[in-house]
Amino acid sequence: MEGRLANSWRLTVNDKNFIKTALLSEIRIDGRKPFEYRKISIKFGREDGSSEVQLGQTRVMGMVTAQLVQPYRDRPKEGILSIFTEFSPMADPSFEPGRPGELAVELGRIIDRGLRESRAVDTESLCILASKFVWAIRIDLHILDNGGNLVDAANIAALAALLTFRRPECSLGGEDGQEVIVHPPEIREPLPLTVHHLPIAISFGFFSNESILVIDPTHNEEAVMGGRMTTTVNANGDICAIQKSGGEGVPQRVIMQCLQLATSKAASITKQIKDAVEVVNTERALRKVKRHPTSTGVDVREKQN
Repeated sequence: MEGRLANSWRLTVNDKNFIKTALLSEIRIDGRKPFEYRKISIKFGREDGSSEVQLGQTRVMGMVTAQLVQPYRDRPKEGILSIFTEFSPMADPSFEPGRPGELAVELGRIIDRGLRESRAVDTESLCILASKFVWAIRIDLHILDNGGNLVDAANIAALAALLTFRRPECSLGGEDGQEVIVHPPEIREPLPLTVHHLPIAISFGFFSNESILVIDPTHNEEAVMGGRMTTTVNANGDICAIQKSGGEGVPQRVIMQCLQLATSKAASITKQIKDAVEVVNTERALRKVKRHPTSTGVDVREKQN
């Protein structure tokens, strides 16, 4: 709850009381209903594996990179997936540069747990040579603006970046067949990652001794809420992870209510991510067609004209 404590001083007592009183009447200060999500915007950079997500006033940038490393000894045929977060003071004055705070660590763990425990990314397909070379996939999440609910926005940014990332194709050569050859994109087309499903993180805020529940809390709501729960589910309704922080215990009926709401919302967010990825993949394919010459040496674009 470091984020709540850090920004609570910005609100006056009257502001806090107004937020709580409005929630008792199922009214939120931004005009939403208790279970209404803010608008999501997904954009992509020119480079593969680069995304920027805006959730209300919250903005997060995701970047995926890869390098060949030696695998862990207990998992010689599996690649490595790691997540790193950067909280810039430009996004929120309460963020300190140079060292990850409690909120940064918690955010990274929630996203990592949702991806890793549900085995959303096929890490075995990242193996090039067992016990010697595997791909290490690194996800960097940069917080650009903190408008509340950083976990959900960062999770979407990570998934969008993963779906648009392409790693170089490799082959084995040499006299003993143990030499890894990394082919540049001009020679062989880079390969996408194998992603089985999309674990979507949906966060809920609790107020007034856990009796009031809202989805996708804003920055000001986080300053006065008593607890938070993030449920990570996919479009099929599979539970990938649950994280509860702050406040009192949550009854089983409330957890089931959150899971039902999260499953419904995860289906729509999954469709939005896939639609955005399909658009950028189509644009990439068109650029590739225009860039590559035909067998006769005539550019396709010139032939069409």
